[in-house]
Amino acid sequence: MLNKKPKNKIKAVIFDFGGVLSEEGFKNGLLAIGKTKGLDPDKFYITASELVYQTGYVTGMSGESDFWDAVRERTGISGSDEELRAEILSMFILRPEMLEFVQKLKSSGLVVAILSDQTNWLDEINQKTPFLNYFDYVFNSFNLGKGKRDPSVFRDICSKMGFNPEEVLFIDDNMENIKRALKEGMKSIHFKSIGDFTREIENFI
Repeated sequence: MLNKKPKNKIKAVIFDFGGVLSEEGFKNGLLAIGKTKGLDPDKFYITASELVYQTGYVTGMSGESDFWDAVRERTGISGSDEELRAEILSMFILRPEMLEFVQKLKSSGLVVAILSDQTNWLDEINQKTPFLNYFDYVFNSFNLGKGKRDPSVFRDICSKMGFNPEEVLFIDDNMENIKRALKEGMKSIHFKSIGDFTREIENFI
């Protein structure tokens, strides 16, 4: 739920990637793979989404092959790393309206950033359709060595940007991430749709 309008305006806005700036490619891709392989898509998604953390791939502690090997071993699916990756990357469809809004925020003097539990795939997506240049900072769990499940990441990135947590607005479609950010002192918006977001952010800018 949106916070009440603060007395002091924010100085920076941090966006999640999948599910906010783009369609949720990781989830949609895994659901599609599960369905194609004749498995329960939801169960396959839950298993694979946990393995990306358990293998350490999302925090850069292991490589992509380790992740897919674990997925194949746990679920019994077949398919090369390249085939499976392609299915997921094809589902990350950028949302032009969100990128336009990012540009407006930046033009107004706000610092804009990405905080995403992602892998090296984020750079691959950017190579195909450049968008990272819209942002002042890009914080990718793959490079940070920690993700949003670790609450300390929120204070870490605020410090790197030179702001106090209460000066930063965080947008994410995952409510658990929102709760962790709020506990660390940040302001937040739980992203549900582009329309809701553009209305709710008016309370902060």
